[in-house]
Amino acid sequence: MNEYLEFAKEIAKTAGDIMLDYFSVSKKIKYKSDRTPVTLADRKINRYLIEQVKKKYPYHSVQGEEESLKNVSDYVWVCDPIDGTGMYIKHVPISVFSLALVIDGEPVVGVIYDPYLDDMYTAVKGEGAYLNDKIIKVNDLDFKELGATIDYCMWNGAKFDTLELIKEIRKDVKISQIGSVAHAAMLVARGAICAEVFPGTVHGNCDTAASKLIVEEAGGKVTDFLGNSQRYDRDINGALITNGVIHEKLLEKVKKIYK
Repeated sequence: MNEYLEFAKEIAKTAGDIMLDYFSVSKKIKYKSDRTPVTLADRKINRYLIEQVKKKYPYHSVQGEEESLKNVSDYVWVCDPIDGTGMYIKHVPISVFSLALVIDGEPVVGVIYDPYLDDMYTAVKGEGAYLNDKIIKVNDLDFKELGATIDYCMWNGAKFDTLELIKEIRKDVKISQIGSVAHAAMLVARGAICAEVFPGTVHGNCDTAASKLIVEEAGGKVTDFLGNSQRYDRDINGALITNGVIHEKLLEKVKKIYK
């Protein structure tokens, strides 16, 4: 798996360079059917990944948020070229590049790269989670403890409306919304926050495949929005990404609202 990890890290570095090149210039923005934006940088990164996979692993598939490469293979590279595009086009530096190798539905290699801070989060299944080659762990904070924070997403077209859930959980924890699912998940992985609530959208696996592996290798827990396991080579049913400590309590609140 280390060969795949090194390949993913090389892709991430180039993707980061592209993100930075376009960050401070006027964006050529289009809007997808779900009303989310896509830029030239998104498309260039996605195309670059496909070209490199074709050269290195010609029998693998690619599922990109902007473009895919379909082969008959259990090996799928799942990518969000820029997670947090909404903030990227506003020149807010929180977006990240996300890439996972998913085999038979399960992420086994994951890389998330923040080019603004040059922070590279990585994981190989069974080998722990790392930030710039230093091991990271989730925190052990529970509901109502000082410092406990949960991040969430909410937008038109999401599979679940998180408004009522946020009203419920804000009684017990601080709430944040940074604008990037994968970036928030990495805050969970390194112990800065307790959870990320992701209500799901088309291509949601592209946002979360790498995050699932890295957070779980850091000691956390990831399920679909209703607590079930799911495959990451297809659309997903949202995600609860947590430190593990609060997972069941958060799930109880979810099920109370989304019967």
